[in-house]
Amino acid sequence: MDALDVMANLQKVFPYYQAIFSADEHCVVGYEVLGRYESETGVVSLGPFFHDETIPEEFRLEVDEVVTKKALDYFLSLDDYTPLIFLNRDANLLMLDRAESFLQLLLQYEARGLSLERVVLEINEHHFKGDLNQLSHLLTYIRTYGIKVAVDNIGEHNSNLERIGLLSPDVLKIDLRQLRKTSVNQAYQDVIYSLSLLARKIGATLLYKDIEASFQLQYAWRNGGRYYQGYYLAEPSAELVPRDMLKERLRQECHHFIQQEKRKLETLYQISEQFQQRLTALLAKYRKISDFNELISVLAKELDDVCFRIYVCDEDGFQQSANVFKRDNQWELQPQYYMKNWSWRPYFLENIIRMRSRKRGILSDLYADIETGETIRTYSYPIDDRHYLFIDISYSYLFEHDAHY
Repeated sequence: MDALDVMANLQKVFPYYQAIFSADEHCVVGYEVLGRYESETGVVSLGPFFHDETIPEEFRLEVDEVVTKKALDYFLSLDDYTPLIFLNRDANLLMLDRAESFLQLLLQYEARGLSLERVVLEINEHHFKGDLNQLSHLLTYIRTYGIKVAVDNIGEHNSNLERIGLLSPDVLKIDLRQLRKTSVNQAYQDVIYSLSLLARKIGATLLYKDIEASFQLQYAWRNGGRYYQGYYLAEPSAELVPRDMLKERLRQECHHFIQQEKRKLETLYQISEQFQQRLTALLAKYRKISDFNELISVLAKELDDVCFRIYVCDEDGFQQSANVFKRDNQWELQPQYYMKNWSWRPYFLENIIRMRSRKRGILSDLYADIETGETIRTYSYPIDDRHYLFIDISYSYLFEHDAHY
């Protein structure tokens, strides 16, 4: 795309709109405004134009303003319909005049009836080259007008949670293109999980984009997504789509997701109950054994089909036994683990309190074992008021019992 052709034909520059759907109402909640150009070969995206740093800044700013004005004129012409309006801006260009021109443009439209609380400023922190603290201060100032802030393309690169946290966006846009790769690894899914935790901590809404298949939509739903965007739902177009165009379809898909998730949770509940009953019986059987190393050794033989590691900790996380570890189908005692402390692990002390108060065991979520790298779950069980049994369940067992996801 020739930049001079674009600048000479600004009348051929116009906005497209891509719908964003909500999980709570299953309807269109807003639109992302995208730049388009009517070339000799048809409509083309202005994305490469905006991202090309060899094009003068004033050119990109002017084209951005043309797209924004046409979009806001269109939204103001709508009667009794006030969706969110996502406006993309290059954070580097925004800092040139500390967003003065951007804010002045929006204030002109506010005077014509636009509520700035409908506007979401969308930036990409990966491409920002300046002082992040200054950008953070600027975004805080922009928010005083009621404008929301979204950080885009999270998950596309190695997302820096500290940088994102500093910006404290209202919306985190997570790119799901990686999920379409057959080689996607657990590390990527762990990053998404971390981002969902961060969003909860800072009070941000998760928007999953680039959804092109049902399994991606289900993944977004399962991982805290309130807003969804992608070709699977609606392609960008010159016109707005009906607000309820996917209401019934999304309700049906959501119902399907709910049923699957309930079946998964029921499976985990049943496994937890089976462990509860099995361990209650085993500890009653071996109640005369007072030495913890002897106890975990006999339990290892009884639970040989289930686990690969067993140990005992006290209520403060200090290990009161060795590890009994399964290697090459043989159990071995590892005394070097005696008195190691595990209270630093996430949820450790919280789970101790839960077990102590409920007098019941707890099945953990999936996580990667530090030593083996294997995806596992741990079943924790209260031996008495001060000692707790920890049983690391093998992936093969989880897979056989549909508890591996």
